[in-house]
This record gives sequence, C-alpha cells and structure tokens, in this order.
Amino acid sequence: MNTPKGKLIPVGGAEDKGTDLEQGFIQRNNLNFFEAGILSRIVDETKYHQDSKIEVITTASTIPVEVGENYLEAFAKLSCTNVNVMNIRNREDTHKPEYIERIKDADAVMFSGGNQMRLTATFGGTEIYRILQDRYKHEEGFLIAGTSAGAMAMSNTMIYEGNAANAHLKGAVKVTTGLAFMGDVIFDSHFDKRGRFGRLAQAVATNPACIGIGLGEDTGLLITEGNKMEAIGSGMIIIIDGHNIGYSNIADIADNNPISVENLTVHFLAKGNKYMLDTRKYIGIENEEYAKTEVE
Repeated sequence: MNTPKGKLIPVGGAEDKGTDLEQGFIQRNNLNFFEAGILSRIVDETKYHQDSKIEVITTASTIPVEVGENYLEAFAKLSCTNVNVMNIRNREDTHKPEYIERIKDADAVMFSGGNQMRLTATFGGTEIYRILQDRYKHEEGFLIAGTSAGAMAMSNTMIYEGNAANAHLKGAVKVTTGLAFMGDVIFDSHFDKRGRFGRLAQAVATNPACIGIGLGEDTGLLITEGNKMEAIGSGMIIIIDGHNIGYSNIADIADNNPISVENLTVHFLAKGNKYMLDTRKYIGIENEEYAKTEVE
C-alpha cells in the first residue's frame, strides 16, 4: 500500500456542537472552544502555517452557524484569518462548483463535531470526497483534521451508535463504514469523559484486525505516513489492541448478553508519546527533561 503524504489530526472534542447521539438532545451551552492548543498545532502542521487556507466543514452539526463562528474566532486568535466555513447541509450542496474548487484550493480541512453519520451520508462517493482522498494520499503537507464526530468518521470502521452504559452487552455498539481516510483503526471521541472504554473494546472485539483509539477531550493525534501517531493536547489517548485476543464469546452469544474477551492489550498515551500502527509499538518520550516530575 502506498504511504499517504498528507496528515491527519483526529481530536476527541471538547464540547458538543450538535446532536448528542447518546442523550438525544442539542446541547447549546458550553460553546466556548477551549482547544486552542490543538488548533495551534493544526495551524503549525499546515503547509503555510498562519497563511494557510483552511476550510471548516460543519456538516455534522445541527447548529452549523454557531459552530462555524466559533472556529473563525478561535483561528483568528491564532493569527490565522484565511479561514472559511463551508455550509454543506446535504448531498446536493456537495455538487456546487464553488465548494469543489475550494476543496481543491485548501491547504487544510477541519470537520466539526455533531453526528458522524451525517458526514458519511453526505460526502460518501462525492467529488469532494474523491478530491479529499486523492489530496491526502498524494499531496505533501495536505492536512485533514476533525473533532468528535469529525474524528470518528476518519476511519474505515466507524462507530455510529452505542450507549456507554450498555456497551458490555453484545449488539449495543453499532459500526458501519466511515470516510476511510485511514484503515485498520476505530476512533472514539470524548473517551474518558463519557466512559466509552467498553464501547470501543466491543468494537475492537468484533473487528480485531483494527486498533481502537480512544481520544480524550482536548486531545488528539498527529498522524503522518498513515502510520506514525503522536499524542497532542492536554488529555489522554487510549489504544486498544485486539490482535492477541484469545478467548472471546462474542460470536457465539445472542444479542444483549454480556461479552467476554481475553487478552486485550491497552496503552495510555499522553502528550508526546507515540505509537506505530504497523508494528503496534508504543514509544515513550525520549526527552528526559519533559518527562521529569517532582515527587513531594
């Protein structure tokens, strides 16, 4: 498989910007975007930094105007003003020449949070999707970022439903095909805040060829060459590796029964820790000064 030349930055989210799939309501408070550290890294990783053309896609959100304004203000604080919001609400909008040309011209694209199924249903098979795939694979420095639902849709295998409280029961976690910028992984967002370990573990148990990646809030991964992952942000990344699963009852029990899985491998990554997808190797922080802590 050819190595992608572009970059991916999936982010675990910091606040709801659209429909909460587990609670079934629109959360309109807490819209102050506090992922400045993540956004700063996104800008730094773009081809022209503060001068880069960034397109924010708010399709996943049910409050796209508020979310779009939030991003414009946040990027402006980072002296990045060549930022625009794409008001794509349906598949018909994806055919508009204006949006197609803007995708061709952008240095980076940022998918907002909301409902990941809106992203796959809106963009799957479209010209915009083809352009994004092509540019990510072949264009040095092209960057695709996504937060919350925007991150979850990046993988080939995508969780689209699953209440954390019932995630230990077979069939409670639903998966489908995502936008497939990256294969052999499953992203989950708001991971520690919403207690989604069981949800991702079940997704991995049913798809053990995939590495599960739980993204904490205000936390993300810089992914280069489709393989090298570096944790960024203030929180935690959890890696769930199912390659060495021994016993598993998930194929034999009926839905709504508790699952049993042996020998899942789990890694915790904080800022600066790395993980290699092809070798499933965890890499700690080499800089001892960074890793140094004081014990009172």
